[in-house]
Amino acid sequence: MTFDDIRTASVIRYPYLWARESVRGETEGRKPRPVAVGVRIPAPDGGDLLLLFPITKSQPTPDRFAVEIPETEKRRAGLEQNLRLWIILDEYNQDIVGQSFYLAPDCSLGRFSKAFFLPLMKEFVARRARTRGINRAR
Repeated sequence: MTFDDIRTASVIRYPYLWARESVRGETEGRKPRPVAVGVRIPAPDGGDLLLLFPITKSQPTPDRFAVEIPETEKRRAGLEQNLRLWIILDEYNQDIVGQSFYLAPDCSLGRFSKAFFLPLMKEFVARRARTRGINRAR
């Protein structure tokens, strides 16, 4: 695995920092967890910018923008098959490949299909004004 393997719809391990933790002044994710790479685009200062969406086994409240991951997609993404899992899409972490303290080249678990993931990203773009991003790049 290399950093080149981290692309849109990839699922990787990453120490995600939740928005509620950031509000309390925390600066580090508590544990590495699966996250979905929402987008990878060239960053103005070098490297590539990633938007990372957390995957959780805790059922989100109805007011959250979240989608349950179907069995087939869990298999493709290298996720736990016997758990109910959700992608949270109303918050994200932002980081830069090649400059991150948190990304590792061997962090990839698998990948979601385009048919499943691209509609989620279109909906994210439509709701972008109501999302919360945390910049983890330093």
